[in-house]
Order: sequence, then structure tokens, then C-alpha cells
Amino acid sequence: MAQEPAEVTLDIKPSARVDIIDVSQRIEDEAPGFLDSYEKTTYTSYHTTAGYFEQVFAKRLGHDPKALRAYLGSFSGLFPEGADYRHDDMTLRDELTEDQKLVEPRNADSHLKYIGSGLENTVTYKNGPKNPVYFVDLDGVYERNHRNRRTTALGYNRDEVVDEFSLEIPVSEHPIDSINLWDPSIGLFDRLHELIRIHGLDRGRIDIALDMSERNTGLTMNEYETLLMRHDLAEVLQDPIRFMAQRGRNMLRDPGAIKEKAKDYAKYDLVRLVNKFIDKVGLNESMIERVIDKFVQVPAQRFLRMKRGVSLVVDGSKDEKPSRIIAGTYQSPILVQWRRSERGARKICVRYTRYV
Repeated sequence: MAQEPAEVTLDIKPSARVDIIDVSQRIEDEAPGFLDSYEKTTYTSYHTTAGYFEQVFAKRLGHDPKALRAYLGSFSGLFPEGADYRHDDMTLRDELTEDQKLVEPRNADSHLKYIGSGLENTVTYKNGPKNPVYFVDLDGVYERNHRNRRTTALGYNRDEVVDEFSLEIPVSEHPIDSINLWDPSIGLFDRLHELIRIHGLDRGRIDIALDMSERNTGLTMNEYETLLMRHDLAEVLQDPIRFMAQRGRNMLRDPGAIKEKAKDYAKYDLVRLVNKFIDKVGLNESMIERVIDKFVQVPAQRFLRMKRGVSLVVDGSKDEKPSRIIAGTYQSPILVQWRRSERGARKICVRYTRYV
């Protein structure tokens, strides 16, 4: 009899603010032989500042935590910790109570690094050689308090597509915009759960992707907080060089010099950051020059690893009927555009896949 899909859920306590944790070893400790029993495993994170890189990207970096850390470090110059993000200005966070403001993490940089670096909430890996699978946390410790994190691994051998549909998402006339796809006015959340019920989808995956014709737009899974999405992220997409200069500590020491020196500071900081990354990974100087040249000449979408799709895990174990989309409290699929859509809408394609 074929092995039925099964899951393992791990509770994780990071040891540092930026922590890279091998969950494959923890799964083996929790459920010996689990990964060897299945051809593939889908990993999902319940958090907006912690997730996974695609398997092909992790392989490109040799499954090396030092290379991953160096890569993530290259985004620290663009999104420095403790800078003046609007998301972190508690005087502007009207949705929070005064008590909540006292404990709310100042972590806009972690959200932006998550989006910019290409981390994902859900990825699927082919099981094989004993390569590690890294859960990457960008905000694991705040004011000496270690966060409680959770991730689920869903193992399976075969899958089958059970439904597909496309949907037009209205967007504004603004060239830079972000849309919460869970907004009730769009109706996507309810439609997804209705189709889960119709098809009796027990365990599986929902993939939401941009239509192949769409340009200058991306998808991410994160917290849709207005100041973060409509101000901090929008400023990055509009002018990454200026954003880096204004947020960087060097420029904060001399705010009057921003206009004249922004590009020079950005080039200097980028050279230093890229050199550190290149030294760790082992690329040559011509590669450094090409990376820097691209950075200072093209807009944000060319160097931020904004994704064209997100995935959601569907689970319905016997004691948790009906089946539901697994997601953390603050996770929402978000469509981001950095150029105006002539149609006033963006087309997404949705695919339902059952694990068998």
C-alpha cells in the first residue's frame, strides 16, 4: 500500500536575531525515517520574517549556511536594523493599543529583507541525499526575548492537479502599489476555501502565480501593514539608491548631504557589502563589477528577488476537519507592482494540487 501523505510540525526557538536552522535534522530527531519515506516534502513557515529559500537557490550556494548568511548580510546595507522606518514608528501605528506598542517589535528591516531576498513561506524540496533544509529567521530575538517559531513539513510521493482558474485583481492608477489578496472585496480567500470543500482537498498545495504576460509586478507572503507596504516598501521600489542612503547610518550622520552624496555613499556601501559576500562565496572581481554596475543603474525590481508566485499548504487531518489553508496570524499574499498597469488590473493564476 502506498505511503499516505503525513506531516511533522516543529516548534523552534531561535538562538539569534538572524538564525539559520537545519530543520531536516530536527525532523529526523522528531520522526525518524520521515524524509526517507517520501519523494518530496513541502515546508511551510507560519511567520512573516522567517521562511525558506527555494531548493535550487540553496543548492547554488552549496547548502552552506555561511554563504546564506553572507547573502543575507548583503541586504543589511539596504535595510539596516534600527533605521527610521515608518512601520517602526509606534506613534503612527494607530491599529495598536498603547500596551501593544510597548511590546511590538521594531522589525521593518526584517520584513523588507524577507521580501527583498526572496525568502518564501512555502517551498517544496525533492528528498534525496542528506542535504540540509534551512529555516531562515530574520527576527528570531528581540530585546533578548527569543521568539517561538513554528514550521510544518508535509511529506508525499505523488501529486495531481485538481483545479485551475485565473482571476483579475484590480489595481490603482499609481505606478507603485500593493494589494492584499486576502482583502474581502477581492473574494479570493473565500473562493479558495469553497473549492477546497468542493474538491474534498485533504492535503495538498495551492499555487498563486502571476500570469506569464504580467511585467513589473511580484508576489510575496507577508504582513499587510499599511506603513510597511505603502511607505517603506514603496520607497524602496521607487528609488532604492536614495532609500539605502537615507536609511544608512552614514547618511544619518550628515542628512544635509543626502542629495549630493547619495549615489556615492550607496556605491561605497555596496562595494563593501558585495565584497564580503563575494569573498565568502568565491566569485571573481569581474562579477563584483557587474553586480555593482547593475545595482546603480537599474530599478529595485532587478536586484530584489521579488517572486512571481506564492504557495499555500492545505491540511485536513482527521481531527481538524474541514480542511483549511495553513497560515500564520499575520500572513497574507500580497501583490506588489512598481509600474502602472495599463489595464488597471493584474491577472493571477491559481492551481490546486492534491497530495496522494
